[in-house]
Amino acid sequence: MEGWISDILEKAEGPASCGLCDRCLGRMFGKAGAAMTNDVRGRMIREGLAESGKGCPAPASCGLCEGVFDLLDRFAAAVAESVNAVRSDNFLVGTRVEPEIAERERAIWERFGLDCAEPIKTELNREIGKLALPLVGRPPEFVNPQVVACIDTRFADVTLDIAPIFIAGRYLKHSREIPQTIWPCRACKGKGCPRCKGAGKMYWTSVQEIIGDIALEMSGGEGHVFHGMGREDIDARMLGDGRPFVLEVRSPKVRDIDLDELGRRANGSDLAGFSRLRFVPRAAVQEYKGAEPDKTYRARVKAEGKVNKERLDGVALSFEGVCIEQRTPRRVEHRRADLVRRRRVLWVEAEMAGDDEFDLTLCAEAGTYVKEFVSGDEGRTAPSFSEALGVRCAVLTLDVIAIDYQEPEKD
Repeated sequence: MEGWISDILEKAEGPASCGLCDRCLGRMFGKAGAAMTNDVRGRMIREGLAESGKGCPAPASCGLCEGVFDLLDRFAAAVAESVNAVRSDNFLVGTRVEPEIAERERAIWERFGLDCAEPIKTELNREIGKLALPLVGRPPEFVNPQVVACIDTRFADVTLDIAPIFIAGRYLKHSREIPQTIWPCRACKGKGCPRCKGAGKMYWTSVQEIIGDIALEMSGGEGHVFHGMGREDIDARMLGDGRPFVLEVRSPKVRDIDLDELGRRANGSDLAGFSRLRFVPRAAVQEYKGAEPDKTYRARVKAEGKVNKERLDGVALSFEGVCIEQRTPRRVEHRRADLVRRRRVLWVEAEMAGDDEFDLTLCAEAGTYVKEFVSGDEGRTAPSFSEALGVRCAVLTLDVIAIDYQEPEKD
């Protein structure tokens, strides 16, 4: 008799008397005896008990698993059929067992103080995966699986949990009439109503939809989410090298879509442009959303009266490295917390464009409200350009022309 069997025989007598099949008996001591399946382990334990005069023959029907392991081939075939319907580099099997079975298993553990047992779900996952492997032709992945096939052992139904794909890049927004992301209609919250003409959204398209809908079509996905490194106002353009973003495509049936084709098709729009498209891991979403790069803006400003060029140049120079305090602007206070934020204006340059109009180019920390820096927002931003100039001013048009961010060589 092997040493590990003699060590557990005293504890094994109780579970063996509960009408367990060899698999379930072996699983009660799943961490004992290496390099063997649970049915072999259980059979060896039963033989050891018989040699000790404490024989507990295997029952015709297991009182724990109710014969679920007799259906392993059927489960594996169902998993393979579902997994083969999508394209992926790897897969993993998960199971859903009847709650009553799991409860009976826990009761046996607790009754006999078993501390080296393996859960039935773990064994089912492993054994179904082994049988499905040659049918699927893809390796298993236990840390970051692209596809998890979860089989309900009560009905042999398979639910696929397909990991999203993440596509990073930069976008330009040429239009002053579309937002970065989809804006649900404020009246119907996306359901569709007369105000939105049934569309369920405030604007007819967005940067997100221009590229996301194409990616969805190419991948056979079920939805997309747009993660931008900040956002510009709807009436502001995004120029220069563009704004970094990550597009998340959920439940894609095809993962290795052609990003060159995606870029060509998305760039067919006059409203936005896309570049530097590449696949990135999930972690890139938080990296991009958490980044706070400085940004450079260009604004056409209208003053309430004539502006002296020398005075304008002097005011622009005076804001180099100046810290300003900005209370949440009036225009966004309905959707932002009423806070006072401190932001630094790094530099400002000015150029006359008429007697009462001028262009400002400025670089500021992430999160600066540029329109309010110019206007003062009725004193909610201080100091402001209007205050320093001594003339009330307002931004007519605003463009983001640079975002000071360098993508890592490998995301």
